[in-house]
Amino acid sequence: MSLVVYLAAVVFGMTSVLLFRRPRTAVRDPLALSTCVAIVLGALVFVCAAPATLRTVNELTGVTNFGAPLTYGMLSAYSCAVLVLLINWRGGPRPVVRRAVLRSMAAYGVLVAAIVVLFLLADADTERLTDLDTYYAGTPFMREMILLYLLGHSAAMLVMCAVCVKWSREVGGLLRVGLRLILLGALLDLVGFQVTKYTAVVARWTGHDLDFLSTSVAPPMASLAALVCSVGFALPRLLPSVLAHWRGLDDYRRLGPLWSLVKSVSTAPRQPSVRWRLPRARLQWREVSIHDALLTLAPYFDHRVREGAREAALRAGRSPHEARL
Repeated sequence: MSLVVYLAAVVFGMTSVLLFRRPRTAVRDPLALSTCVAIVLGALVFVCAAPATLRTVNELTGVTNFGAPLTYGMLSAYSCAVLVLLINWRGGPRPVVRRAVLRSMAAYGVLVAAIVVLFLLADADTERLTDLDTYYAGTPFMREMILLYLLGHSAAMLVMCAVCVKWSREVGGLLRVGLRLILLGALLDLVGFQVTKYTAVVARWTGHDLDFLSTSVAPPMASLAALVCSVGFALPRLLPSVLAHWRGLDDYRRLGPLWSLVKSVSTAPRQPSVRWRLPRARLQWREVSIHDALLTLAPYFDHRVREGAREAALRAGRSPHEARL
């Protein structure tokens, strides 16, 4: 169980590494920063929820079930980060965005404080690593703590669903695809994680045992939902760059024959010794090198051939720019 949760955390967190590949730029961009924070917090939720982590936290603190408020508080922080991300994604006047962000942070800050206080007031002396929600479903203060964290997370997911449905009607392209993936992830979270948790807890209240919904169904559904959401957040930001590098690689290869003809020119720069370079950087180096070599060879060109080729291209329907090239 712990291995699966840790694997989900690693995959989830790698998305933030890709988005945060330029730290200085990302820190100055509220959207990039809030995206990375939301994804990192989501990864930390998985780390904290793993039974191995819960056991270690309980042992280090000496407090039985201390990992529970830690995990629930982290999940509430993730819910808040998702709302902040949506606020920054929507945009608008900075004072309005700032006020909305501060209100969200204040609301979930109170929620986290309430979770801690309820845990301190509760009597939870029996360590439960996988079924705490259902085991303590009828225990005073623990019951309220469990409901509180579930309601806080449900509120964030419902808002995210509503926002994604609304915005997906107003935008197109990759942004719409990203919003639909986020919507799918939120629905998986609502149905696969939260409904199963609510059902298992309510079943305990009525004297029934549906603990398997909370212990066996909810965790993998939460992992799947988080991964789908992370793809939705990252896709509109990463895919254009990936496609640009792919086109750059194609152009780099297509310029190979021309470069093989002019690279012997004495003024043509030699390729840097760096082994790993992104396709667009390689393309830029090749274009500059070819341009420098052609400038050196320009006195030897037959301009009548050039003009004939340009006129033929214009007659073939090429644009002036394409004909000149």
